[in-house]
Amino acid sequence: MTTATPRGYTATKDQLQSRLRRIEGQVRGVEKMVDEDRYCIDVLTQISAIQAALDKVALGLLDDHARHCMQHGAEEGKGEEMATEMMAAVGRLLRRG
Repeated sequence: MTTATPRGYTATKDQLQSRLRRIEGQVRGVEKMVDEDRYCIDVLTQISAIQAALDKVALGLLDDHARHCMQHGAEEGKGEEMATEMMAAVGRLLRRG
């Protein structure tokens, strides 16, 4: 959806960006581990931590979307459309892997 709907994460944008920067650092760390031929299990452990961190970011965004964006959409008569869109996003998150 590309309308001018207020973003639910606006209030937590700094926290969201901080988490994403931390995840970026973890990914760079994994790249360095591979470059240094580190033990496979250690690399996989770090990848698991990255996935868990991304899951937390995604759940936070879903929560913000449900509490703010969907409410705003419902007020504009787009509640059903917004619910369908959110369920599609949840489906994509659950299908990964």
